[in-house]
Amino acid sequence: MSREVLAREAINHAFKALKKRHLIEEGAHAPAYIALSRPIISQGSEWKEKAENLEMELQQCYKAQSRLSEQLVVEVAESRALKASLQEKEMAIAELEKELNQTRDECSQLKTDLEEKIRALELLMVEHQELKAQLEQMAIKAKNAEAENKMLVDRWMLQKMQDAERLNEANALYEDMIERLKASGLEKLAREQVDGIVRRSEDGAEFFAESTVPSVCSHRINAHEGGCASILFEYNSGKLISGGQDRSVKMWDTASSSNNLFVWDVSSGRIRHTLTGHTDKVCAVDVSKVSSRHVVSAAYDRTIKVWDLQKGYCTNTIIFHSNCNALCFSTDGLTICSGHVDGNLRLWDIRTGKLLSEVAAHSLPITSISLSRNGNVVLTSGRDNVHNLFDVRSLEACGTFKATGNRVASNWSRSCISPDDNYIAAGSADGSICIWSISKADIVSTLKEHTAPVLSCTWSGLGKPLASADKNGIVCTWT
Repeated sequence: MSREVLAREAINHAFKALKKRHLIEEGAHAPAYIALSRPIISQGSEWKEKAENLEMELQQCYKAQSRLSEQLVVEVAESRALKASLQEKEMAIAELEKELNQTRDECSQLKTDLEEKIRALELLMVEHQELKAQLEQMAIKAKNAEAENKMLVDRWMLQKMQDAERLNEANALYEDMIERLKASGLEKLAREQVDGIVRRSEDGAEFFAESTVPSVCSHRINAHEGGCASILFEYNSGKLISGGQDRSVKMWDTASSSNNLFVWDVSSGRIRHTLTGHTDKVCAVDVSKVSSRHVVSAAYDRTIKVWDLQKGYCTNTIIFHSNCNALCFSTDGLTICSGHVDGNLRLWDIRTGKLLSEVAAHSLPITSISLSRNGNVVLTSGRDNVHNLFDVRSLEACGTFKATGNRVASNWSRSCISPDDNYIAAGSADGSICIWSISKADIVSTLKEHTAPVLSCTWSGLGKPLASADKNGIVCTWT
């Protein structure tokens, strides 16, 4: 604005100067004009020359005025351009002031947020210090609990060792008594009193012979369509019972794949009982070795049920988070041994249904449980392709058996112990059967006849033969 005012003042000043000069020149030329008007002939040429000079000066004044006018026009244009530029800069300044105000508002908001975050951080730091103090206290408590737990474990292990020593002494005493009884000709009485369980109804016990390692397939039976996953010899008998997926019942077949349990009369072939209660597929069944009235079953509904065949209904149900694949009664009929999908071997009280003890037997699901004849050792097989022996009294491992190529075929593949507790038989997915010597912890025989995965093995209580069944329903007996 100041430059425009200065330009206008300069233009006005120039106009005033020209006007003043023009008046001065008119005043200066006035005597000449008066003199020229006089009829003096002698001075005519002189005044004419002066008039011409003055006319030239006047033209020069006009030229100067024209130049000043042009300069004035240029300055006016420059003034207008400067005015437009000034307006643009004023608008830019207004925008910048607006942005500055917005930035100030944002800065103020950020400052407020920062103050709130600082307060929250201070609160978190206080809480962190409190939690740190609590963590230190809990670490001290955990350390104390660990030390106490170690002390309890040590005491428990000492107690177990003492119990094992007492059991060993009792076993030595028992073996000494057996030797003396044999020497005195009382072998039958000794057999009836194994582990304190009187077996007065053991038909065929007098024919018991030492088990032999099988090497020859004596029979190959096309028993079932759809596969055979369960075979068992009748107690102390050469009669074989098998179970397949075709839901048929033959002398060696009384199995089915359903939620129910069926009890058949062998002589008539008719169903005597249908036990209902499971809500999913039944996968394992065993009968008490003390009383045939009690049956235990496991199904994929995460339950284990105890049945009384005289009453015809379930007397106890055990519910557990991990499904049971295999189970069996102890020799005294008071304990259930069960193998589960989580790989653990568990012992249950049949009367109360309470868990007595457990051990992590396998890294993958257990597929089979087989109890030794004296009831002191249990054989477990798992999907980790390992076969383990455990002392039932302490659940301590007393043997591990595995072989290259021996692969457990399914979650229900059954292995077995020979009646004299000297050998282990287990089928494989390649159709072979491995026989281990328990004392040597080594394979003594490999049997090959099946062309499909072997799902089950069972040994006759008479010491021979050994029977096996595969996924195609073929049953083989070995001598």
